[in-house]
Amino acid sequence: MAGTMSRADLAASLKIALNDAAEVFVNAEDMGRLLDAAAQDFNRHRPRTQLGSFVVTADVSQYPVPADLYLFKSPLWGVAPQVRTKPWEKTWPGQLPRVQIVEVSGARMLHLVPAPTHHQVNVLGSDYRYYYLGRHVIDEDANKTTIDAGDRFLLLLRAQAEAMRELVNRNIKKPVQMRDGLNSAPKNMTPSAWCEKLLAEWEMKIEGLAA
Repeated sequence: MAGTMSRADLAASLKIALNDAAEVFVNAEDMGRLLDAAAQDFNRHRPRTQLGSFVVTADVSQYPVPADLYLFKSPLWGVAPQVRTKPWEKTWPGQLPRVQIVEVSGARMLHLVPAPTHHQVNVLGSDYRYYYLGRHVIDEDANKTTIDAGDRFLLLLRAQAEAMRELVNRNIKKPVQMRDGLNSAPKNMTPSAWCEKLLAEWEMKIEGLAA
């Protein structure tokens, strides 16, 4: 399954891997959906730590999130100064805001509780920097796909499992043929059995428990 990590190239490889089962997924959107679902599962096992920032304003609690934010990780704003100063010193910023992800009018926002104070902004500055976990994406441009080329096989393996899950949900009960490259199971199995096998293989390999 050699090739680039572009969306089109990965979709073509996935179609080959699905063999006869690919007949159910006739549209390019179908292959893309399977790849996106596989990429989503990479967020658990291959987290992407990204650096985010925004201009913080006193008494303002809500700020926009990066488009690729999956989870907030940890703040950098105020961490070092708080360690160096003491409560009786004028530069002590006091209790720093906790960060939550909230939805406001359909848009996700960073919510700081309590809202930053004028004193904190004066002492710590207005550049609020933080770490977050970025969402994995499969892009038409291979250079913008966030999953490493070395994990190509794992991505396709997980996408095959997602395909079998969809076949189960569609109540397709007849056996299907699959080409998985694992050479460890019969080629004629129900979608449910294939889904379980592929997910088990995925979990084992993504954790590095098998060569």
